Amino acid sequence: MGDASDDDLERPERVPETAPPPVPDIEPPPTEPSTVLSLHRTRLSTHRTSLSEHRTALSEHRTDLSTFRTTLSRRRTEMSMRRTGMSFQRTRLSADRTLMSVIRTSLSLISFGFTIYQIFEKLSANEVIKGVHASRNFGLALVSLGIVMLAIGIIYHVHFMVGLRDIRKEMREQGLIHGDSGFPASFTLVTALILLAIGAFAIVSMVFHIGPFG
Repeated sequence: MGDASDDDLERPERVPETAPPPVPDIEPPPTEPSTVLSLHRTRLSTHRTSLSEHRTALSEHRTDLSTFRTTLSRRRTEMSMRRTGMSFQRTRLSADRTLMSVIRTSLSLISFGFTIYQIFEKLSANEVIKGVHASRNFGLALVSLGIVMLAIGIIYHVHFMVGLRDIRKEMREQGLIHGDSGFPASFTLVTALILLAIGAFAIVSMVFHIGPFG
């Protein structure tokens, strides 16, 4: 997280574009070479000092820019941690939507198979038609398929969510994400378990003719 002094973060002002000091003329005249050369050396030393001051100003500006980039990187890291934490929530919701799709498909199979079974059972009981074993077995197979599919979907969902929680806990302990938001109970999973129980009661009633759906 950024410091309190980072709230009013501003980019350092640009260093004015100033040219380096010009190189002095070092062509000595033909007379008095020692005095003239000493004067030239003094000019060159002054020129080097001016260049050093110019480099110092540029170094200070680079330091300011480096501090500015470091602060921005710290803020980007903080935002990335929050986005990663939110991505776990989105993944969890995606898993719930997948389980909802399994519930819809299983419910269609169970209800359709139970309806077929009951229709031909009633027709056979009233002696309207004979030889309905194949149709009743088909309805029983559809109900069984729906129950098996729902059970597999529940097992996969629980296994996936346990793995997701473990990964999230590990990353939170390493300080890679924020762990402020938890994983609430999945109402989709509760609904799937209730539907699985209803399907089990339905198939027991169909096979043994007992129970609430017998």
